[in-house]
Amino acid sequence: MTIQGAKRPGGERLIIIRSHLSNISPFSCIFCFEEAISVTSTLQATILSLRFLQVSSGLSDWALQTCKELGMKKPTPVQQHCIPRILSGEDVLGLAQTGSGKTAAFALPILHRLAEDPFGVFCLVVTPTRELAYQLAEQFRALGSCLNLRCAVVVGGMDMISQTQALMQRPHVVIATPGRIKVLIDQNPDIPAVFSKTKFLVLDEADRVLDVGFEEELRVVFKCLPDNRQTLLFSATMTSNLQSLLEVSANKAYFYEAYEGFQTVDTLKQQYVFIPKNVKDVYLLHVLSRMEDMEIRSAIIFVSTCRSCHLLALLMEELDQEVAALHSFKSQSSRLSALHRFKSGKVPVLLATDVASRGLDIPTVDLVINYDIPRYPRDYVHRVGRTARAGRGGLAISFITQNDVDLIHEIEADVGKKMEKFECKENEVLEDITKVYKAKRVATMKMMDDGFEEKAKARKAQKMKSLAEKGLLNKNDNKRRKRKRDHKQHR
Repeated sequence: MTIQGAKRPGGERLIIIRSHLSNISPFSCIFCFEEAISVTSTLQATILSLRFLQVSSGLSDWALQTCKELGMKKPTPVQQHCIPRILSGEDVLGLAQTGSGKTAAFALPILHRLAEDPFGVFCLVVTPTRELAYQLAEQFRALGSCLNLRCAVVVGGMDMISQTQALMQRPHVVIATPGRIKVLIDQNPDIPAVFSKTKFLVLDEADRVLDVGFEEELRVVFKCLPDNRQTLLFSATMTSNLQSLLEVSANKAYFYEAYEGFQTVDTLKQQYVFIPKNVKDVYLLHVLSRMEDMEIRSAIIFVSTCRSCHLLALLMEELDQEVAALHSFKSQSSRLSALHRFKSGKVPVLLATDVASRGLDIPTVDLVINYDIPRYPRDYVHRVGRTARAGRGGLAISFITQNDVDLIHEIEADVGKKMEKFECKENEVLEDITKVYKAKRVATMKMMDDGFEEKAKARKAQKMKSLAEKGLLNKNDNKRRKRKRDHKQHR
């Protein structure tokens, strides 16, 4: 395989991939490629210099007007390069930072084609999390507001009969998580025919969708789709699975890359607080109490486990802090309610596990707090990417204990930036220590009474059983080593 390309001052690269490999992996069905032809430097320079009207000239007038109404004055680089390629019928793999406009990069050309030949199901979007699926649906509806767009969301935790009925009505766009769409296909023999004429398959947050845990689900989905579909993959990070796709490709696809490792945007201010583990909650309360003075409209606090998220929510409730909690132990209706309360501004703080670290775009988020430090640099990048989006500023504060020092050094090395110290006066912070400790005891007792621990044990047992049935226990054990390889390869 050979890679040819050009690099522009901003760091984006246009890459044409050549490969003559004959051994195709299970994922090779994603792309249909042909021999690539090298782009001359003159043509590359022309493409790279395109501005809004030039890039968007292939889009319909209604699409351009919708963009203007939504405040999209000019395309971002990923939109600038990918929209024309999608309109020309090419398969696309796009890698770009969080907050770079990847959703519009694929939604606009898909809606443009849909308007020319409206039928359902025209497009299937597969995404790793439920929250992201609902947000993608909102964005599709906003961009396709003048098309009377019919969009269905198919995710776990919701009524399967209603979802089956929605699919049988053949909406224009289906946005689904891998597990639920597989279940519906397996249980209803009429569902595969719904996707027999689908024109577009999109894998959003493709690095997560192509995770080994979704391999079987994707195979089932791919069997329902026509071979002549157009396939679009978008991700903020490169992984070994995505790299493998490129290496086994026997034909042509367009690969856009504005990715140079685990990068964060320049408008993001990254700070840390080095504290003993037993006073993290005290410091958290102090930071939240300063939100108004710091002119922070809303904040997301990331924790590592559902248990921590649940306990912290109970603690904040005892401390009279208005928060919403989002984690996978909650029912889907509760998750949607929490997200709605936060997005609408009814509560200024969202407590969340990494279920909220991908794709969520909430313009009012000015602060991200890493209450627990993530184990992998790419997860840090996705978390802090919930703020400082689309050119806006933002602040990320990481709570570092003595056990987190190595993780922070690894994150700083991969991101290429040193965190600054978040200034706070210890004597002021510790004024509330007694109040916080009392509230923590009450919160812990409430968690014992509400049966959370029993639910956690039952869920863990069910998860292990499911992994064993899929034969993924050993593969799951290797995930950590695989992630390590991924970020080391792209430092």
